[in-house]
Amino acid sequence: MPDSHYRKPGWFTQNVFNKLVAILTRAGFSVLGSRVLEVKGRKSGLPRQTPVNLLSFDGRQYLVAPRGETEWVRNVRADEGRLDLLLGSKRQHYRGQELTGDAKIPVLRAYLRRWKAEVGVFFDGIGPDSTDEQIRGIAHKHPVFQLETVS
Repeated sequence: MPDSHYRKPGWFTQNVFNKLVAILTRAGFSVLGSRVLEVKGRKSGLPRQTPVNLLSFDGRQYLVAPRGETEWVRNVRADEGRLDLLLGSKRQHYRGQELTGDAKIPVLRAYLRRWKAEVGVFFDGIGPDSTDEQIRGIAHKHPVFQLETVS
């Protein structure tokens, strides 16, 4: 059973930073791998969009939820992993397979290596140089989806 951990974004993140990243990404400028995630709302059925960091690691692509059990995570789960990532006018369809257990450790380490300055506060002092055991201790708080391209 997934942990119900969630860290709400602060005012600046929600009202300035996320909106700025989303505007730039929609215009076709990726900010350190940013994309706009679009997924069907599990209650409304309407498309929901949020900026995310797309991680490329070991020849695969991943989405990590640094804030935990977010609305986008719940929506991806409810729609059987279906999601789109947008960059400018380019749209790519994916199916996300949620990782569990120790499969998350190297992905979380790579994510923290890439974005610790931006998201480190959500990982309880754990960083890319932490031990596997330390990362394992917080992994349940951070959903990870491995993405497969869908035609």
